[in-house]
Amino acid sequence: MPRFSLMFQLRRFCTGSLRHAWARLVMIGMLTPLMCLPLFAQKYNPSKQKPINDVYLIGHRNVAGGLNFYSAKKALAMGRAWAHQILSTSVVIKDPVVNEFVNRLAQNIVRNSDVHIPVTVYVLRNPQVNAFTLPGGYFFVNTGAIVALHDEDELAGVMAHELGHVACRHVTKKMTQHELLSLAAIPLVIAAGPGLAGLGAEEAANVALPLQFERFSRGDEREADWLGIQYLWKAGFDPDGLVRAFQTLEKDQQTQPGFMARAFASHPQTPARIKRSDMEIRDYLPPRPEYIVNTSAFNQMQMRLNKILHGAKVRQPTAPPKSALPGPPILKRPNSH
Repeated sequence: MPRFSLMFQLRRFCTGSLRHAWARLVMIGMLTPLMCLPLFAQKYNPSKQKPINDVYLIGHRNVAGGLNFYSAKKALAMGRAWAHQILSTSVVIKDPVVNEFVNRLAQNIVRNSDVHIPVTVYVLRNPQVNAFTLPGGYFFVNTGAIVALHDEDELAGVMAHELGHVACRHVTKKMTQHELLSLAAIPLVIAAGPGLAGLGAEEAANVALPLQFERFSRGDEREADWLGIQYLWKAGFDPDGLVRAFQTLEKDQQTQPGFMARAFASHPQTPARIKRSDMEIRDYLPPRPEYIVNTSAFNQMQMRLNKILHGAKVRQPTAPPKSALPGPPILKRPNSH
């Protein structure tokens, strides 16, 4: 992830006119408290965010509000560069059946979400359970996540959660916070003066800031949870699929340490998190007569992927992949368990 060098910022700061320097300090003093507050007290309260609770406004509401220095064009260029690095150092699954199914599922969630940019999906051959997105709509799903989940609505839930981060532009918002905090550290370096004291302040700023932005905050995760639940509902899937997905992965993590990527394991499905999701499903989502839990297409794709991962030969389709054909879904009524 590109970072602004503190010394570079210091040189820019010091070479400007005194008037401009004071203007920068005033700006930092005004904006830093606003940006730091979410780091210490991010609480997502759906009852205070009326538009974000209305599933009938999905796709017609702004869930990406807040200070963000990164335009959509800049985010796309940045995400493209990072995606190139990932693809050049990873093994990408080329199987047309697996790719078609995963991409079709992701695009179904995108169409029923607040994401307004094209999303490009890649399946990476990696046993670690992980799915993540980059600015600009680049979406990566590890094979470890696909084979670990039980039903299609669970995989859809993981995807919907990640697309919630995309809709809210959480990555570029965090980078904006990072930049502001880097600028806020400049007066500390100046006040420390030259010598070892100033060097220590500079090193502390460079070391501490990346640690704060290594993962999404709890507030970001709560927001992505809630939006992911809504997107599942809108796409016709059981909204409880998101909760069950993370419960399944957390259970496996307890028996196999390192099973999940650190980003996934950083915010476990605590009883309070599960209770909040259950409350949101019950209190905010209009009832549906049936939800999609699983399909035969998902089962076939998952079995095919397992064969590929274990080195078995699979028949290449001569017609459109079978997973493109609708299979009989397993339906769950809201009052059934």
